[in-house]
Parts: sequence; C-alpha cells; structure tokens
Amino acid sequence: MSFKDRLSKALVAKGLLKEEQLGQLAREAGAAKKSLAQVVIERGLVTETALVGLLAEELGIPTLSLSKYRIDPAVARIIPERIARQYTLIPITKFGERLVVAMADPMNIFALDDLKVLTRYAVDPVLAKDADIRRAIEQAYGQPSNLAIALSGDNGESASVTETDTLDSTVQLMLSEEAGDAPVVKAINLMIVEALRNRASDIHLEPVEQGLRIRYRIDGRLREAHRLPKAIQSTVLTRLKILSGLDITEWRLPQDGRFKVRLDAREVDFRVSVLPITHGGKVVLRVLDQSNLSIGLDHLGFLPESIERFKEAVSRPHGMILVTGPTGSGKSTTLYSILNQLNNPTRNITTIEDPVEYQLAGITQVQVNPDIGLTFAAGLRALLRQSPDVVMVGEIRDFETADIAMKASLTGQLVLSTLHTNDAPSAVSRLVDMGVEPFLVASSATLIEAQRLVRKLCPNCRKPAEPPKDLLKRLNCSPGKEATFFRAEGCHLCNRSGYRGRMGIIEVLMVDEHVRELIVGKAQSWEIKDYAVTRLGMTPLREDGLRKAAMGLTTLEEVLQVTSEE
Repeated sequence: MSFKDRLSKALVAKGLLKEEQLGQLAREAGAAKKSLAQVVIERGLVTETALVGLLAEELGIPTLSLSKYRIDPAVARIIPERIARQYTLIPITKFGERLVVAMADPMNIFALDDLKVLTRYAVDPVLAKDADIRRAIEQAYGQPSNLAIALSGDNGESASVTETDTLDSTVQLMLSEEAGDAPVVKAINLMIVEALRNRASDIHLEPVEQGLRIRYRIDGRLREAHRLPKAIQSTVLTRLKILSGLDITEWRLPQDGRFKVRLDAREVDFRVSVLPITHGGKVVLRVLDQSNLSIGLDHLGFLPESIERFKEAVSRPHGMILVTGPTGSGKSTTLYSILNQLNNPTRNITTIEDPVEYQLAGITQVQVNPDIGLTFAAGLRALLRQSPDVVMVGEIRDFETADIAMKASLTGQLVLSTLHTNDAPSAVSRLVDMGVEPFLVASSATLIEAQRLVRKLCPNCRKPAEPPKDLLKRLNCSPGKEATFFRAEGCHLCNRSGYRGRMGIIEVLMVDEHVRELIVGKAQSWEIKDYAVTRLGMTPLREDGLRKAAMGLTTLEEVLQVTSEE
C-alpha cells in the first residue's frame, strides 16, 4: 500500500475526513503537483503535528521533533544536498553501519533505495514535519545552491543556475534586446539539468515551422518538454555546436561531436548529432552516464539462472560472447557492464567501436574511421598485435570483421561483440549468411544472448489488474495461481506515466557439443532453438518477459510490444 493510501486510510479511520472528500483532495493535489498531506494541511483539515502523530501510529515509525535537535554537519554530509532536497529528508545520526534519517515520506521506496546505494548504510527512517526538515536542510547545507554545471568546450564561459531558475524565464531574457551570451548558456544548462533529473537518455532539439521543439526520451519514449520561439533557434543550436567542437558555419552536412557535463560531482558525456532538415538543423544529444555502467549484470534485470550462464562464459579465458538485439535494446550497456567487471590491472582490454560511447579508464579504446581506412577489420587486425586479453568489437557488420574476430577467439582472446538479430539462435544463421564457415562459428561461440528492454512499473502507483483474455491468448500465456499482474496507473514519482526505469528481458544460448554439431550440420535456427529450450533449459525472450510480468515488474502490454511470436 502506498504512502498516500495509508494516509487516506488513517484519516478516514480517525474520522478526520470522509471518503467522498478524499477524491476531491487527491485531484486537487494532483493538479497542484503537491502531496495529499500538503493539501490536507493547507486546507486546515489537520495540523501538521497531528498528521505526523497519526502517520507514526499507522506506520509504526517513531517521530522526531527536529526543532529541538541539532544536526551534526559531518553526518549531514553523508547524504548529498541534491538528494536531501529532492526527497525532503535529512540524516540525523549514525550508529555503526546504521543511519537514522528524518523523512517526510518514510514509505518512498525510491528515496530508501537511493540512500542505501549512496551511503552503504542500513537506513532507519523516522517521521518529522515537512517544514522542520526543510528548515534543517537550510541549516545543514545553506541556501538553495547554484547547480555547479561545468561544460567542456566552454572557453571559460559559465552561467550557474539555481533551483528557482526556469527555462521559460531564461528564454524571455534571451528575447530581450539587452540579452548577451549569458542567457543562452543558462538556457542550455537548465535544459540539461532538467533532462538529467528526468532520467532522459536523449534530448531532441527539432526545428519546426513555428519554433524549436524540445523532447526528452524517458524510458524509451519521447515526450515533448518545451517549444522555444523561432527567434532564438539559431542561438541555441549554434551554442550547442560550439560546445561540441563542430563547424558553426556548416548547416548543409551532418556533423557529430561530443562534450562533457559535470553536475553535482557527477560526470556525464553527451554525444551530439546534427542533421540538416527542412526548417534548420536537428540536434540530438545522447546522454552517456557512466554511473549506469558500474551496476553490473546483477542489476540489469536478468534472472539468476541467466546471470550464472553469463558469468560462466565471461570467466573463460577465451571464446566469443555475442549480444544480439535491435537498436536501443541495451546491448552496449550489457557489454560495458561486462568490461567494467573484467577491468583490472592484470588484463589488457581493448575495444574497437563506432562511435566510442563511454570512455572507460584503464581500457584501450579505438574509434573506427573509414575515411582514412580504419575500418572494424583493419583496426581489429592492428589491435590483435597489441597482445590483448579481452577484445570488444562494437558490431560485426561484415564477413571480414566476423572472420578475424572468431579466429582471435580461437587463439586465446575473450571476444565480445554485438549483432542485429531477432533472437539468439538466429545469430548463427546471420554469421553463416555473411560467409563465415559453420565450423568456425561452432568452434568460437561460447554464449549467444538476445535481449530487449521493457519499461518497469512504478512500484509506488501500480495497481493489481486482471489481464484481458484476448491478450493472454495472443501471448499464449496460461498464468498460474501465484501470478499477480499489475497495470500502470501514474503518480508524481513517475511523471504520471505509470512506469519508472527499464529492465532487460533476455534469452541465453549456451553453446554445448550438440549445439556445435547442429551448427556444423547447418541446422535451421528453429532446430537449435528447440534443442536449447527442451534440453538446455533456455528461457525464450517472450517467456522471460511473461515471468517478469507475472512478478509485477512490468506489464503484458510491454512484453507484447517488444517480443515476437514464438
């Protein structure tokens, strides 16, 4: 039960509110983008002190009067100011490996999860007044800080932004006659901060007839965020090209660049693509957040049996691991997570990519440049003379690259690469179609994995639901009694989408002796798949997705959208 539901139940049980009032108050809270507790207090229906006491009784969580408590600044610094302000909480003391945190919403699982990851402490929440916590935050951290956002390629220019700045007000300043360069710097800073806070993976700036449309891709879906006036289109796009080190006079040809952002001690890379279109130059910024790479295979949404097979293949000194799936299915994140786990001073790890997405310390990375003859095949030949232990090839696109990579995996290197196929067994047919000899595929491949990304249900607002029978039939799904399906509802924590974050669904094909015989015998993909499912226990993509839907992690609609019929 969510915090809002527990609060509603307690208010009605104590006779402080009637059932019919709750619906109106909830709608009012949603329209004002406030919590139900805030609206109840503002309407004078319950005092904040009484509300905290009521919640403490309902949740069984102790309360604390922060007005009588002095917070040690050293303890406060355990939690970053940004997190404290975002979730309205403040650490008050620690005992050994336990951290006591005063919270306005002690049932916010996102806050609790973030605190555990950030602090490495076990978190014990206590209830405190919202106003008292905000006052304690000001005392512990000072006034709302400027967001220290530093952009590489800025030539020393900067324009810090505060919590009260908005993109709309900055745009109005840009339109004024006396505006200099500072407003456009601030506008781009604000756009980047907003995108990062909304967990966007891409920022799209698209000139249209009436202005400049800005959209963020969040959890794989594009959402329109702003429409900027046509008058400032050129200023904004030119500024982004300067940041990315691109030619600001060239708008007829596509260009690619990159820049870095440092925000709250967190460094994020942006890959920039400029494409000439009808009404100007469309700019897409791909967010490359290196913090996503350190989470490891255990947190990518893979089931335990799949992880064990992956870890077994990765632990081998040589062989080839292939990750397959369409564009945007998380293949690069999976490979980089593996590289991060393998990265230590005893190994020489080299990658050849187009483009180099994440720049990793301790790993040699080569950027493909076909214009000067540095193709995947030519680069792979060269880097194999550098005595590598682990090689990652960004993508196998042709026979020559596949041939060299597979032969390398037979001569002592662990080779990782990606391929565009619908499922794991189809990768074999794809390689043979390229011209690779079946015996070479059979000898080199140790594991082939296929994956997709599905949106995760927001655990704060998901609702149990009986799936439609026609949907179950289309998915060929016969759920057991223990299966509990949920539907997306929408709340302030997930921007009313009902989903928050994404997870992988995968199928893992381990190549054993019989699979090798099938490959050498030029067996069809369906024959390899049939054997893998019935004898090796491989879980097909759709079945993996259905299991996660039955666990309440995603919806059947998401699974149907990203998987094909078996």
